[in-house]
Amino acid sequence: MRLTRFTDYSLRVLIHLGQNNQDRVTINQISETYDISKNHLMKVVSNLTRLKFVSAQRGPGGGIQLNRLPKDINLDDVILNTEKHCHDSDTAVSAGQHGISAETRLKELLQNAMKAYFDTLGRFTLADVLDPEAEIMQLLDLEEKAA
Repeated sequence: MRLTRFTDYSLRVLIHLGQNNQDRVTINQISETYDISKNHLMKVVSNLTRLKFVSAQRGPGGGIQLNRLPKDINLDDVILNTEKHCHDSDTAVSAGQHGISAETRLKELLQNAMKAYFDTLGRFTLADVLDPEAEIMQLLDLEEKAA
C-alpha cells in the first residue's frame, strides 16, 4: 500500500516529536529537518492537533509536542486518520440473481487484506518506531520472558 505524502509527513512529525520528547518543537525546525514546506506542515500539524496526537502552543516559547506517550500512539490509528481512502463505507457484500459475482469476491478479498494490514499496524506504536530493537523483538516474537 502506498501512503500519501500527508500521511508520510504526519508520521515524520510524530517521529521528530518523539525524538525530542520533552521539548516543544517549531514547525520551522521540522521543516528544515525534513525539507518540507512550512505551509504543508501547518496543515499536517493542524490535523494531528485536532486528532489529539500533538498539542500546540502559540507565542514565545511555543511550539508543538506529543500529546500522548509514544507507546500510546498506534500506527494504525495515525494512518487510518490520515489516509482518507481507507475508509471504505461500502463494505456490504451483495449477492446478485446468480450468486456472488467475481467482482464482489475480489472486493471482499481486498477488504480482508486491508483489515490484516491494519491489524498488523495496530500491534505497533510510535515507541516501536523510536526504538528499533523493540520492533525487532516484537516481529520475531521474542518478548522478554519472566525469569
